[in-house]
Amino acid sequence: MAAPASFLDIVWLARWPILYGLGTTVAISLLAILGGSILGVALGLALSYGNRFVRLLARGYTDFVRGTPVLVLVLASYYILGTVGLDLSPFQAGVLALTVFCSSHVGEITRGALQTLPKGQGEAGRAIGLTFGQIFRYILGPQALRLGLPAWINTAAEMVKASTLLSVIGVAELLLRTQEIISRSFMSLEFYLLAGFLYFTINTAIERLGRYAERRLSAA
Repeated sequence: MAAPASFLDIVWLARWPILYGLGTTVAISLLAILGGSILGVALGLALSYGNRFVRLLARGYTDFVRGTPVLVLVLASYYILGTVGLDLSPFQAGVLALTVFCSSHVGEITRGALQTLPKGQGEAGRAIGLTFGQIFRYILGPQALRLGLPAWINTAAEMVKASTLLSVIGVAELLLRTQEIISRSFMSLEFYLLAGFLYFTINTAIERLGRYAERRLSAA
């Protein structure tokens, strides 16, 4: 094993590729979580309040995506879409695949949270003349958010982990950058431990922000 000083020297020399990979991982994860959450809430509403046809479509989409490995979604987004004329960069294809995967999980979280709420609350809102949008915004949405937030935090953390799969299509995220450095330095254990620590740091930050949001919502 190399002396600690030599490892630190190599880390310093490779600081920009590591930081670039870390930034790419964070960007992909944030975009996937944001896009997946927006689409997932729409799916949850469709599953809970859509007509029979809408519910059938939403259920088919959700079950299909949840039953498909993330790696298959990644490869399909990059290679299959390219064959039909939709040429996405590796970064764009990766964000799309993770967004789709995230949306299926958030959709189920939203559906479960909404169906937990008493039906009388929505009926009371309609009785006083509120539109569905107002009912969801002021009555159902805030309560569903409190109920679904712990599961959403776990889903967000899973998106960070799933971002490691994007190296197979050439996205220069943290894992790929780490592997490139290892191929030159031959310090596998040290750099994989460093990458693991950085992933742990990202997920810890997500968890802390989620817990903070939980406390704020509980106090509201």
